[in-house]
Amino acid sequence: MSVLAANSHILYREVYHRDQQQQFLSSSGSFSYPQRSSGHWVDRRNRDCKNILRRDIRVDAFWSDLSRPTTVEMEPINDCDHLDQILLHAKQLSQPILIDWMAAWCRKCIYLKPKLEKLAAEYDTKITFYYVDVNKVPQALVKRGNISMPTLQLWKDGEMKEEVIGGHKAWLVVDEVREMIQKYV
Repeated sequence: MSVLAANSHILYREVYHRDQQQQFLSSSGSFSYPQRSSGHWVDRRNRDCKNILRRDIRVDAFWSDLSRPTTVEMEPINDCDHLDQILLHAKQLSQPILIDWMAAWCRKCIYLKPKLEKLAAEYDTKITFYYVDVNKVPQALVKRGNISMPTLQLWKDGEMKEEVIGGHKAWLVVDEVREMIQKYV
């Protein structure tokens, strides 16, 4: 099994330092640390020389965070009636929703969607994320949104409270959306 991460060296460094701290605070009162020898880490605790592969440390770091989802798939909105039902349900729960108005041909929309799904995982129980593909829904729904693409709208209590027009870099859009969510959650 191989584990891929965008910043695996950072993850590796953090796990290594965490393990060093745990070993430093070990119950024996003496400081022991893994020593590196040709691509392997040798654990000298309790005098048993156990080889720990670098990939084992990386994999161990990923398993501890599996209690929370890393992405949550956004739900589609298909027509005006469906939007009304979603808004009514959110109003009854007193929970905000975020709607991503996008199109399958829009490069910025396509690039932004996975980043929003990661953001949806951060606010999994506090806000629900939806998307509207403007080419697959009736024009009445698109006119109701009054949008230019990509647009992200936060709705609460049945009305639109705030929006972000995502015509710039995705990480900036995600930061703006995060700030917008924190105002209403």
